[in-house]
Amino acid sequence: MTVTVLGISGSPHRHGNTETLLDSFLEGARAAGATVEKVVLKDLDYAPCRGCNACHKTGECIVKDDAIALFDKILAADCIAVASPIYTMGITAELKGLIDRGQYLWARKFILKTLFFPDEQIKRHKGLFISTAGQNWDHVFDGAFPAITAIFNGTGFEYYDNIIANNMDEFKGIKNHPTALKDAFEKGQKVVGVIETLKTG
Repeated sequence: MTVTVLGISGSPHRHGNTETLLDSFLEGARAAGATVEKVVLKDLDYAPCRGCNACHKTGECIVKDDAIALFDKILAADCIAVASPIYTMGITAELKGLIDRGQYLWARKFILKTLFFPDEQIKRHKGLFISTAGQNWDHVFDGAFPAITAIFNGTGFEYYDNIIANNMDEFKGIKNHPTALKDAFEKGQKVVGVIETLKTG
């Protein structure tokens, strides 16, 4: 049974540090036999959440755009890798806008009670956060974690791991980091093996 891995690049800057780190993770997953797809948010057409709360009554978002199709892909994947550089101590506007659009799933879970993820399903579905930051502060990623936790919780994924690299300004780019790309590749391989074991065990 093939493992499906979906990478979501939330950076507005194509082929920058964070997308390159995501690519290395996806290459590792592919090398382990997974079916891999990458979605670049800046190439999609979607609006931010309107806060209209219509989904609280219907469980459906009234805005029909690329965000809904992407959430369908997320729900169908075994593993998602959500990638964003740190902008002003948080995730990018592109990624935050997508996460907010998942409100209709929240409504299904907590208001309408029509969506439920059993513990066994969550354990078989792994979510990873991939990020880079220019600063060398250890806490530079802290502002991103709550939103990432929210998208994993809302879509039924276990928050499995972080692949993060700070101090990009000093390294002058991810390709000069001594371990990050190799670590990302290896984590891509590893998570596929873990999911395969859980799916067949």
